[in-house]
Amino acid sequence: MCKIFISADPASYASRTRSVRLHGVVTSVRLENLHWAVLEEIAGRDGMSVGQLITRLHDELVAERGAVGNFSSFLRVCALRYEHLIAEGLIPRDETVPIRALDADRVLDGLRRARPAAKLAKAIA
Repeated sequence: MCKIFISADPASYASRTRSVRLHGVVTSVRLENLHWAVLEEIAGRDGMSVGQLITRLHDELVAERGAVGNFSSFLRVCALRYEHLIAEGLIPRDETVPIRALDADRVLDGLRRARPAAKLAKAIA
């Protein structure tokens, strides 16, 4: 089992710090290269830079939750969630399909339906 994971290219889990400007304030974000690559893919789907994506995620998070907390962890979860939604077939793998073109409520509803089905399958096994 572990061979699948330990054979990963060490460059993918090396960390890199990027400076990001959020409303005129420069801040640093440190993530593993694999997370940066996924964020670049997400941003590219909607014709944005990673900096623009991060600003948008930050602004929408603050609007929804009122606070940010551990923003680097939030970005890691965004990258992982994106890959999970693709694996579940709720977001198309086709990078020419913009994320903004997707019906967010439909994607989230599909995710809610997939979770009980997975729990049921696990209980039966």
